[in-house]
Amino acid sequence: MFRLVPLALAAALLAPAAAPAQVADPATLAAQRAAMDRLAWMRGVWRGPAVTRGPGGEHRVTQTERIGSFLDGTLTLMEGKGYNPDGSTGFHAFGVLSFDPASGKYTLSSSAQGRRGDFALTPTGNGYVWEIPAGPAVIRYTATLDGKTWHEVGDRIVAGAAPQRFFEMTLTRIGDTDWPEAGGVGPD
Repeated sequence: MFRLVPLALAAALLAPAAAPAQVADPATLAAQRAAMDRLAWMRGVWRGPAVTRGPGGEHRVTQTERIGSFLDGTLTLMEGKGYNPDGSTGFHAFGVLSFDPASGKYTLSSSAQGRRGDFALTPTGNGYVWEIPAGPAVIRYTATLDGKTWHEVGDRIVAGAAPQRFFEMTLTRIGDTDWPEAGGVGPD
């Protein structure tokens, strides 16, 4: 019985230390919201043509995106869905964009095509850039916003060689969304 007393005392002393982790820090939340507002242009629903080029040829889809704010504006959730010409799903991805005030960095947590990863995303004056390390290469996605048009390209970059463009999409903003709580975007 006396052996349990030190364990119970240790648990009691550690419990109050864990409690502050459950309390929101207003300054942290404000910094996260302000950082996410830099990319607020993404929020809404989008649609347009996309093409991926690979060894097997081209894959063309009607790409849709629904992007919404979550957790009081501190996260951005993204669902990308590409529809084949017959209406079937040819691509489906999910992403969570976050900002860490301590490091000053954005992270895109992406899941698509059976793969998942966390990648650095850097806002630019009119869009963003994010990269995926791929062995001796880097896959770089560069997005720009021009009015209500979102243009994004993907390039495979290997040191000493010209970038190889393998992806391109041009989306038009088609409206607002209250997602992630409701609704979805169809192919039309």
